[in-house]
Amino acid sequence: MTEFDTGLPHVKQIQKYIVDKQEVEFKLATDDLLVGKIIWQDPACICLVDHYDQPTIIWRHALVYLKPKA
Repeated sequence: MTEFDTGLPHVKQIQKYIVDKQEVEFKLATDDLLVGKIIWQDPACICLVDHYDQPTIIWRHALVYLKPKA
C-alpha cells in the first residue's frame, strides 16, 4: 500500500476542510456532482457525508475536482 504523505498540499487542504467542517463540491469522472462534508481521507479514498448523513466513499482516482461550496 502507498504511504500517505500528509505533507502534500492537497492532503493538507482536504484535512483543513475536515477540521473546519467545510461543505465541499466533488465532480466525478462519471460527471456526477456530489455535495457534502468530508469526514476522513486515506491514500485511496475520501468519505463524504451528504445532507442526509449518508456517507459516500469516493475513490481518489474517480475525482475530477473538489472545491469548497460557496
